[in-house]
Amino acid sequence: MADSAGASVPRATSGFAGLAAENRRLRAETARRRLMDLATGVLAAQLGLSTIEAYDHLTALADATGLSAEDLAADVVNGVAAPGDPRVTPPEPLPPGLARRLRRTAVAAEAAEDVGDGVHTLLEGGLAPLGADSLWLWRTVDGCLRLAGHAGVGAAEATAWQWIPPAAPGPFRGALAENTPVWMEGALGAAAQGEGRGPAVEADDPTPLPGARPGAGRAVLPLRRRGATVGVALVGWPGPVAFGTALRRAVGGLMDVAAAVLDRPDDEEPGAPVLVDVLDALAHPGALLRTDTVTGEPVLEHANEAAQTALGGIPPAEDRSLERVFPHTHGELARLVLRARHTRHPQHAPHLPPGRAAPPPGPLLDVRVLRAGAERAVVLWHAASDPGIATGRAVSRLQSVATFQDSLTGGDTVWSEQAYALFGMSRDEAALPLLALRGRIHREDGDALTDLLRTLTDRRSGAQAVLRIVLPEGSVRHVRVAAEPLLEEDTVTGFVGVYQDVSATRRTELALTATFDHLTAVRDQAELRHQLALQLQQAIVPEATALRELPGGLTVAARYRPAAEEYQVGGDWYDVLPLPSGKVLVTVGDIAGHGIDSVTGMVALRNAQRALAFTGRPPGQLMSWLNEVTLRTDGSTATSVCALYDPESGELVWSSAGHLPLLLVRDGRARLLDPPQDILLGAVPAYTYEERRTALRAGDTLLLYTDGLVERRHDGIGAGLARLVAAAGRLAAGGSPERLVDGLLGTEMGDTDDDTSVVAVRVRHPGEPTADDTRVAGVVVNSPDADGS
Repeated sequence: MADSAGASVPRATSGFAGLAAENRRLRAETARRRLMDLATGVLAAQLGLSTIEAYDHLTALADATGLSAEDLAADVVNGVAAPGDPRVTPPEPLPPGLARRLRRTAVAAEAAEDVGDGVHTLLEGGLAPLGADSLWLWRTVDGCLRLAGHAGVGAAEATAWQWIPPAAPGPFRGALAENTPVWMEGALGAAAQGEGRGPAVEADDPTPLPGARPGAGRAVLPLRRRGATVGVALVGWPGPVAFGTALRRAVGGLMDVAAAVLDRPDDEEPGAPVLVDVLDALAHPGALLRTDTVTGEPVLEHANEAAQTALGGIPPAEDRSLERVFPHTHGELARLVLRARHTRHPQHAPHLPPGRAAPPPGPLLDVRVLRAGAERAVVLWHAASDPGIATGRAVSRLQSVATFQDSLTGGDTVWSEQAYALFGMSRDEAALPLLALRGRIHREDGDALTDLLRTLTDRRSGAQAVLRIVLPEGSVRHVRVAAEPLLEEDTVTGFVGVYQDVSATRRTELALTATFDHLTAVRDQAELRHQLALQLQQAIVPEATALRELPGGLTVAARYRPAAEEYQVGGDWYDVLPLPSGKVLVTVGDIAGHGIDSVTGMVALRNAQRALAFTGRPPGQLMSWLNEVTLRTDGSTATSVCALYDPESGELVWSSAGHLPLLLVRDGRARLLDPPQDILLGAVPAYTYEERRTALRAGDTLLLYTDGLVERRHDGIGAGLARLVAAAGRLAAGGSPERLVDGLLGTEMGDTDDDTSVVAVRVRHPGEPTADDTRVAGVVVNSPDADGS
């Protein structure tokens, strides 16, 4: 029934931590209401009241006795529990506080979502107050025992006891055969069976049992459900234990609840139990990530207790993506994991997210990512800064330094011995914190000190600055200060860092200034030349053009991707041009080399090809003429493919000068068109180029591209073309040229960092809507010459 007197619902904090906290609150509330409903039902039956009257009577009794409603409800249910029921009241009553705790634990375990949750609830809420430190639950499967859940034990040991065959250790066979608990007191002496003491069993019985320590007490109990034995439980203690009647009945009652817990889904066993145990042994947060077999992205496999506390809990097993577990740092973490996997070296980050404050549950500090096999990675971090790690990070920036540590919470400033000499002070004088340095530095360095402090306190990031320290005798010393903030959650509590005397270095820097100025002038001239080439290239070949509709039912998408290194301005070009004859020119090309010479050569060849196309001559003749132009363009060579499409006949006539083959996508399948075996442009004069003819049909897509799309440094061109065919076949579904070219550029099939041109031409079906008909509101489609050429 509804609890009208329940506490108000607190507002959840932002992010997953808030959702996890809200989930825990709802589960606790569900268990509380279940207990209240049980007690209300008991009172309604005993007093002949309605449920509402019984609930009001229960709350009135709680107010009158001074007990909480939950404690009184536990007393009511305990008072009527029948023998054999999980709610048995023993002849020797347990202390009221413990009895109530066991009742609340039993109700909470019955509401658990899975076996693992129920086992932890039983151990932490019920068995731990009785002195136990571990709990194992096995279910019976085809005469064997299969581990369903465990708490208080390591993952590696749990994996070793995942299955127990029919030839089980003696206590298991006894519990199953007799349906009677087996109590082993350990070093106290004998083992007892059932309610009374059975035949004595030596304390050093060699029978191996899971989780057993020498001389430790253990209890093996059958788990019965609806009159049948459904499993076995083992409860472990850290040392010897005397099993009195009250203790036996308390443990037995909780194990009756454990039998009901077996109705829930089993725990999911970790794939790397040894790593799980190592993480669980750490005091600071740690998590194990694995690569999802479907998405290829890292997901959370396990988080130790410190990590779960720092993150505010972890989501259900079916959705543990980095974005869910680390909502504010998942992008940076994914990149660290990828680098650790590829380089096989640990990756480090002092603060995630870098350079800014993080919403709850706060930032990840001193992050380390280690590769753990081909499919896993370990992530370690701190919730509060470790002064030793932060100091080591600061010292690593410099050499021959003096260290310091400041406190912003009332503590003292600590200097190393070298710092006193660096400031010209004696050891008897008090060390100066960073906040008090303003009176000891040159008046022109005040802004530098202010910027340093703002970076440390506002941005919560490490920083360094060079300050001129005025010594007591009046001389000036140049001192570099490198510091890191100390954080408690997201609050700066102090600084650690180093001082270094860089006076000699500063004098050397002054001597090099003149040389540097000269080199700067030379560099500026080279940069100007480079920018001119880059602007010229971008003006002629834009990086992206809007989807274009051309005569004859053609839809065209073209992209140009510059070289990864800005200084490598390349000579790729593309062109799609309707001609007066009604035909459409489609071409791509690539001049050898990089820089201003390549760009100017590209401009010359592209414009020459455009002009020659207006003669109406076929592609073979156009390529022969373009070859003569190339021979007269500063000795450059180039590859190119030139195609003319006739909308009336649907025929494509094309020639190739040493270029990569065209690719045709038809009916969802991609294939390469066999090109003529002709030479580069600019190689020999008076060369005749062959022509190929290809009939295009409605729905066909033709792809022209340059080598930057497919070439790899350590792979043959054939493998690159095979990857292109496979990718084009996947991406061509739906028929969008834009999706095809953008998807191919996004797959990163090539790794030479060269520039790339890609053109996709699709023949529309009769009556098929054009891009103008289906364009998104606000997006303007360019005219055929909208690229400025």
